[in-house]
Amino acid sequence: MNTIESNNYTIYFDNSLKSLSEFLAQKKYSKVFILTDELTCQYCLPVLQEKLPDLTEFDIIEVPNGEENKTIDFCIGIWRMLLDFEADRNALLINLGGGVVTDMGGFAASTYKRGIDFINIPTTLLSQVDASVGGKTGIDMDNVKNVIGTFTQPKAVIIATDFLATLSDRQLTSGFAEVIKHGIIADADFFNEIIELASAKDISEAQILKSISIKNKVVTADPFEKDIRKTLNYGHTIGHAIESWSLNNEKNPLLHGEAIAIGMICEAYLAKELAGLSEDDLEAITLSFLKYFDHYIIKQDIDEQLLEIMKQDKKNTSGNINFSLPNKICHCQIDILIDHHLIKESLEFYRNLKN
Repeated sequence: MNTIESNNYTIYFDNSLKSLSEFLAQKKYSKVFILTDELTCQYCLPVLQEKLPDLTEFDIIEVPNGEENKTIDFCIGIWRMLLDFEADRNALLINLGGGVVTDMGGFAASTYKRGIDFINIPTTLLSQVDASVGGKTGIDMDNVKNVIGTFTQPKAVIIATDFLATLSDRQLTSGFAEVIKHGIIADADFFNEIIELASAKDISEAQILKSISIKNKVVTADPFEKDIRKTLNYGHTIGHAIESWSLNNEKNPLLHGEAIAIGMICEAYLAKELAGLSEDDLEAITLSFLKYFDHYIIKQDIDEQLLEIMKQDKKNTSGNINFSLPNKICHCQIDILIDHHLIKESLEFYRNLKN
């Protein structure tokens, strides 16, 4: 079993999930709760119970599936369930699910009775390589992603790649965007290796471990996002705005990774204009995402709406829209403020691309 040490907790690569049993035997919690959404309750909880048949003393808290439900209203529902089941400060919340579950579950745990312990067991590729590691918890409000949240570290993260078999191809590909991002901001060799894969389904456990190791190195060095951790925001300023717009305006909204892939193409264009990214690297980044993600139609008349969403981004300072941009594949610059007209140019650059 591989492990990675992070900020006062361990990340276990453990398809057997025995590390969870060992953790629970050591800690002796008063009560154990498992937070799921409706999909992970149906598809992932049975996998956990099959692997750990002796784990029977727990209560289930279920929330609806989807980013649109990562709100204070559903967080209140989690708190109410904890109260109803008389959870004290020695209780444990196990977050079994994707990024919505780990983000919202971590926030609920970090604030309930001023904080109870929680463990993340991410079940999607996106949550394994991104959301479950690093201690960020959060919920969305008024179309702004993760604007309410805390920095609170889990007591452990358990990566079981067996859960990826429960995902659709679309969900796997969504998570793959963050894997590619880790190569762009930190490791050119890893980037070149990853983009040779025919599809996200071909990713290996070793490559997942490498992706998590890149993120963990960054968040361990800068747990509160004062410096190098900001590089992880590459693609997310524009990507989050597109994701939020899509969630509120489309019947079949973009998944997180799909929106971030668009954001990384747009922000690579900005990087060429302002951060010294070469034409060759811009082309490599653009083609890598177009290889795995269909070209999305950004409507011509929504640029101002997207800018308004970007203005609310939590990374901004003094009302200025703040970006992290690669100056080459393997390195990223932070705290770059960009004029609105150039942001619109980057959206137009994406519009003009063809698969």
